[in-house]
Amino acid sequence: MTSCIFCRIVEGHERASFVHRDDMISAFLDIRPVTPGHVLIVPNRHAASFRELDDSTLAAMMSAAGRVDAALRESSVACEGVTLVLADGIAADQKVLHTHLHLFPRYHRDGFGFVYPLGSSTGSSREELDSLAGELREMLTGTGEAA
Repeated sequence: MTSCIFCRIVEGHERASFVHRDDMISAFLDIRPVTPGHVLIVPNRHAASFRELDDSTLAAMMSAAGRVDAALRESSVACEGVTLVLADGIAADQKVLHTHLHLFPRYHRDGFGFVYPLGSSTGSSREELDSLAGELREMLTGTGEAA
C-alpha cells in the first residue's frame, strides 16, 4: 500500500465522503474544511505535480469542479461564490504531494482571504510586465510573438 493519503483514499484503503467518482478523478469533502462544503478534486492516478497530468485529466478535474460548483450553489451550504486553489509544490504550500484542486464555498464575510507579501501592492510597470510576457511567450511558443 502506498504512503500517499489521496492514493489510499482513491484505492478504498481510507475513508472519504465522496461527492463524485469516475475512472479519471475523485472528489471528496476535505476533512479540514476552509468552509463547510470544501471539496478536493484529485486525479485517480498519482501525480505529485500539476505538470505530470495530461490534458484529459486536467479537463476532467475542471469539468468536475464546474459540476461541484453548481451542486454547492443549489445545496444547503452557504455558497455565494467559490474559490478554486491548486498549490503546486512545497514552496506553493502544497501539503499532500498528490495534485489536488481545492474548491471551497464562499460567502460574504466568511473570514477567508489571501495575505499578500509586504510591498506587493506597489505593482509592476508596463515595461516589466511586457518584458516578462515576452519571455513567457518565448518559452511557450519558441518565438517572442504574441500567441
